[in-house]
Amino acid sequence: MDAINQSILTLILLVPIAGAILVAILPDRFKLPNWIALFTSLLTFAFTLHLPAHFVSGQPGFQFEVNIPWITNPAIHYHVGVDGLSMWLVVLTGILAPIGVLASWNPIKERRKIYFSLFLVQQTAMFGVFISLDLMLYYGFWELSLVPMAILIAMYGRKEGPKAAVRFFLFTFIPSAPLLVAILWLYAHTGTFEFTELQILIAHGSLPAGALWWCALAFLIAFAVKVPVFPLHGWLAPAYGEAPVALAMVIAGKLGLYSLLRFHVELFPAAARDLAPIMIGAAVIGILYGACLALVQHDFWRLVAFAALSHFSMIVLGIYGLTITGWSGSIYQILNVGIVEAAIFVLLGAIENRYVTSRIADYGGLAAKQPRLVSFFVISSLAMVGLPLLNSFVGEFLILSSTFTQVSRGWAVAATLGVILSAAYMLWLIQRLFYGQLSELAAKTQARDLRFHELAALVPLALLMVVMGVAPMLWMNAITPVHPPASQTAAASAQVAALHPSVLAVTSRTEGRQ
Repeated sequence: MDAINQSILTLILLVPIAGAILVAILPDRFKLPNWIALFTSLLTFAFTLHLPAHFVSGQPGFQFEVNIPWITNPAIHYHVGVDGLSMWLVVLTGILAPIGVLASWNPIKERRKIYFSLFLVQQTAMFGVFISLDLMLYYGFWELSLVPMAILIAMYGRKEGPKAAVRFFLFTFIPSAPLLVAILWLYAHTGTFEFTELQILIAHGSLPAGALWWCALAFLIAFAVKVPVFPLHGWLAPAYGEAPVALAMVIAGKLGLYSLLRFHVELFPAAARDLAPIMIGAAVIGILYGACLALVQHDFWRLVAFAALSHFSMIVLGIYGLTITGWSGSIYQILNVGIVEAAIFVLLGAIENRYVTSRIADYGGLAAKQPRLVSFFVISSLAMVGLPLLNSFVGEFLILSSTFTQVSRGWAVAATLGVILSAAYMLWLIQRLFYGQLSELAAKTQARDLRFHELAALVPLALLMVVMGVAPMLWMNAITPVHPPASQTAAASAQVAALHPSVLAVTSRTEGRQ
């Protein structure tokens, strides 16, 4: 078992890459790329289930950890591991991969080898972001995650794919340059890229405070654009409108939200406290702004894009409230949004694939023709708006209650208005698409209800919405606080003192003079 624990994260990284190579070298016949991608993603998901099955809740630090020197100068390590923050995101990425393959089964008819090979490379990049504990290793996976996404949006976009891909790439790539400079600055002053070592050195006051603040700001901007946080959302609606369904699931802000928690709040706690009022204000504005724009959209992809901005902003509010309850709610809500939006994407993709339009005004009366589709859509929509006993209610309740009791009642009330607006635009969308008079488009188009591969993607998601709402402690027990306990900090300080005695000695002398 120890050998499996030591190799499981490496297997999770390598299996999608192996599948991508296999897709690339084998012929594109009889939907062979689809089947290879599906088998690869299912196998990877099975490996990710090893993590919660053997995760020890309440144990401080990282588990399933591997730390092997990779490059001597600069000192880059292959250092991976998971804790309560990252483990469930790895599992979420694992379950969304086969769902993405199933959602792409019929819509992707041309250049399937390119599509599915890049899709699997994207999976490896996402896994790498979530498990990397060396900043250069993390940065490599962070940059890798941009390339397949941009290429696939450009190649498989609906109307203006290349334009949306360029906007997405520029918005997310340009802020990565200051992020790289900040990482190199940290290495120049500490001699390490190791996350745990840097965390202790920064907490110990070993680095110049002014320069460190700008370093933290560079991290924040790179992550805020990727979420996106208001007003850095200019790429979101075009990308949602053009990306294939499976890519839209990936675009949803898991990478940016995780990075805000791990590599901003946890790595730069003082800077996070300084910037928290600004981030809380931006989050609440984003909640209301996204919800209001969703109410007036005529295209259901754009509606979902602005709804996503509102939901991501709710998570940012929980993160920068800087409370344990808010952090737990935010981590859980990242999982919830990933599950719910995946179902919404699959359903809207199925509708567009049948009727070849995303204009809301063209629809009406679909409930009589496609009862299974409307049933899943209603369940997913109710989960999205936070109906009790469904999954999003738990995360939103934890975020809003912690904001109300420990941060600001005014901000909490304003954010709650966004929840009410989300119910308005989702119920309006349900009414417009599925009920009322049968539209001319729906009447003249012969379209089947949900097919087997679509049901295979949606049934697990619907079950998760219910189980995560009824029994949240199955997930919450493993979600750990962002900041380590005092005993863990002391032990890590002693370890870092042994590795970096000169840095800590300088700090000690400075503190003594003060």
